[in-house]
Formats: sequence, C-alpha cells, structure tokens
Amino acid sequence: MSDTRQGRRSGGRSGRAASRAAQRTPVAPYLTRLIKPYEIVSEEGLEIIEQNADTILEQVGIEFRNYPSALDRWRDAGADVDGTRVRFPRGLCRTIVTNSAPRTYVQHARNPDRNVLIGADATVFAPNYGSPFVYDQDNGRRYATIDDFQNFVKLAYMSPNLHHSGGTVCEPVDIPVNKRHLDMVYSHLRYSDKPFMGSVTAGERAADSVEMARIGFGGDLRDATGVERTVMSSLINASSPLVWDDTMLAAAETYAAANQACVISPFILAGAMAPTTAAGVAAQTLAEALAGMAFCQLVRPGAPVIFGSFASSMSMATGAPTFGTPEPAIVLYTVAALARRLGVPFRSGGSMTASKLPDAQAAYESASTILPTVMAGVNFVLHAAGWMEGGLAIGYEKFMMDADQLGMMMTFAKGLDVTPNGQAIDALCAHEPGNHFLGTAHTLENFETAFYRSSIADNSSYEQWLEDGATTAAQRANTAWKASLASYEPPPLDDAIDAELVDYVERRKAEMPDELG
Repeated sequence: MSDTRQGRRSGGRSGRAASRAAQRTPVAPYLTRLIKPYEIVSEEGLEIIEQNADTILEQVGIEFRNYPSALDRWRDAGADVDGTRVRFPRGLCRTIVTNSAPRTYVQHARNPDRNVLIGADATVFAPNYGSPFVYDQDNGRRYATIDDFQNFVKLAYMSPNLHHSGGTVCEPVDIPVNKRHLDMVYSHLRYSDKPFMGSVTAGERAADSVEMARIGFGGDLRDATGVERTVMSSLINASSPLVWDDTMLAAAETYAAANQACVISPFILAGAMAPTTAAGVAAQTLAEALAGMAFCQLVRPGAPVIFGSFASSMSMATGAPTFGTPEPAIVLYTVAALARRLGVPFRSGGSMTASKLPDAQAAYESASTILPTVMAGVNFVLHAAGWMEGGLAIGYEKFMMDADQLGMMMTFAKGLDVTPNGQAIDALCAHEPGNHFLGTAHTLENFETAFYRSSIADNSSYEQWLEDGATTAAQRANTAWKASLASYEPPPLDDAIDAELVDYVERRKAEMPDELG
C-alpha cells in the first residue's frame, strides 16, 4: 500500500504536468470548426448589400492609381476606364471572381505537417501585424527592433494555438525601410516552420519574398504537376474609400502571378473612410474587395485570394478608433456571410483593443472581437495575438494572454461532443441519485482532457494565490513569455539553404542604399 501511495505522489505538481504533457494529443495544424457559422442577416438583406455594392462599382467606380497596366487589364475585361477611374458593368467583378478564384487552398509550410487549409470549415490563427511599437512590463513601450520581431516569430512557433507565423508581426525600425523585409522573411524561414506572409510594401519587395520562399523551400515552389505551390498569403490593403494604389497593386500582381495568395482587405474606420452604418460599411467593403480579388484573377485565373475585412468603429468625439464595440461585430458577421455566398475564404477579426496595457479593457475588448470571429466562421484570423493600442503596439504579455484564449476558442469551436463518451449515458444510468461523480470510472477516464486548462489564469484558492506570490494575469504572462523563449529550439533548416538565404539577403542589401521612409 505504501509503495502504491509513494508512486502516486512522486513528482508532485511538476510530475503530473509532465505526465499530462506526455499524454497530450498532437496539435492540429489548423482548427476545423464543428459549429455552424452564426448568421444575423437574412438572405434578402444580403442580396440588398450585394446590389448596393454593384451600384457602387457601376456608378461611382474604383480608382486604380499610378498603375497603367491595371487599367489596361480592366479595359480588356469590359470595364469602363475614365482616366484612373474604373466603372464596372453590374456583376462583372463577381463573375470574374466566381469563375476562377478557388473556394479553398492549401498554404504550404516548410514543415509539411504544418500545412494549413484556408477556407471551408477551417480557421487559421495568425499573430499581430504591422505595429511599430512593442510593450512589455519590464521595459514599457518602445520602438520595435529585429530582436523583437524574431522573438515574436519564436513565440508564435512555440504556441500550439497559433497556426501561422504571420507577416510583419512588428516593424523592426532599427533596419532601413527598404531592407527590413529581407530580414523579416529570413526570420520567418529560419526561426519557424509554420506558414508565413510576404512583404507588400513594394512590388520588388514582394518579388524578394517569392525568391526567398523559393530558396527556403528547397529551390523550387512547383509541385509534381508543375504548378507553383502557394507558400505565402500576403496582406493587400485597399486605400479606402474606393482606391487601389500602385504599391498594393504591384505587390498583388507579383504574388498572383506566382500563384501566391493575396488577402484582399479594405481597411475601414467607419465614419471616416466609410459611412457610419454597418450596412454601408459592408457594401463598400464588398465593392472594394470584389475589385481587388477580380484584379488578381485577371493577372492569373485561379490565383488564390482571401476576401478580407478590417472594419473599426471610431470615437465621434476624438476620431480615435475603438475596438470591441457591437457595430464592427455586426459588420464581421455580415461580411462573413457575403464571403460564403461569393465562395471564397474570408479574413477578419482578431484579439483587438485600444488599451495601452494588458489590462481589463484589453481583455474585454479582445474577447468581444475574438468570439464573433470564431462564431462567424472566419477562415484566416490576422491579429489573433498581441494587438494593443489600436494596432500601434504589440505586447509580449498580451501575446501570451491572447494565445491562451485562442486555445479556449479552439475548444469552443469543436461544439457538442455526441460520441458515446460525450453522451456519458452509461455513467448516468449506472449512477445512484444524490451521489457525486468525482470517483466514477467515466470521470477518471476524462479528467485529464475534460476541460480546457488555461496556462495564464489562476484558479487556486485565495490563500494559495497569496502563497504563490499574489500575481496578476499580466505578471503570469510575463513569466510565460520569458519561459517560452528560454525553451525555444529552432526547427531544422538545411545548412546549405540557410547559407543561400543569408547570401541572398546580404547581396540584395548591398545592391541598394539605405532608405529611411
């Protein structure tokens, strides 16, 4: 008896944690949702918005600025081109998209076990994007560096709840603007083997991204049939309202021509870059996105695209963007339904907040964004972890807190388990009324996996919490990101491939002078 008791106690908490880790099932490379998307708009309402989008495209049109080849493509496709303004016959953009844009596609990772499906019932969580500042509790708010960039790539790689390495997870401002894309793409290829995004700040930087991806994937992106594998899904933002500029068009053309995916995303601050109403924002979003996705199909029919929507409300008193409010959630649900009707993957949502700290405001606002994201059936979720200060900063502690919540969303999206184990009918029928279930065979068989276990939250008694240091969630997240980086081990990368990537970066940097903006 004493030997049995000793065996049970050996290792204490750490031993039990190690045992749970050893028994943990392999992490899926992406989330397959088993709950139906939540619909808030009737078929009639969606048809009205589609008609309004066509009216915008037909009567107002879209500006395609400083990119004559785009105007030539539209003229040849049957659009009315007047200077840089393009007006579209009703249904033209939709027909172009539905005729060739894929409903789903696979974005290949350097590690094939981490390939992700984009579209259908799949959801892919990707981290924060584009912040010039970083925040942590030790050093406060400061400009981001390449070290920070690499840290967040490593943290995303280490997290079981992030399926994607992202793109510009933060702006490494210690590197010249025209050269930093080389270091960022190299970091994604070197420090992670999850899928990633390429640079979009110039056509030649997109071309560099494609070439570095080719090197990183062993010298050839083509599959057995000779078609280029899609290894990047890159963010192409409209200059809302109703403008596509040469920077984004050049990047989109480069990626589409190489069969790399474009996340076509109107970026709308409602009340400033669109009407204040959700239906107006949805119609404008659809119009801008249809024109962008159709352009990609004119470049290369069949090139993968994602219909993106970034819509924020604003403070009408200060003009500042606000997050976690009801109106953007309504837009999200609406545009997600429009994307399903169009038959293309959808990007939106995230864990967004205007808070400057990883505090209660950050938690509430992020929860109010990520829940609609999952319930609406979003396929590609950018800004899923780390977003602070309206996107101006990425936070180390916030990153870990968000990643923990993503784990909860992955459990939630599995829905109701109606397998024999889930029904638990044998346990219910064999149990006497009035007795607890703590010692039953069914409970003992399921207690390790029955409920999601937060890596950040403290669920101990008040006395135990005091004994453990009386820490806040942000303090525990501070410990967590440091522990994660301390345990980081890089994924395998062939030495010859690494050397070729380094040589490419050094050679390209030597070919151009530094630019500050």
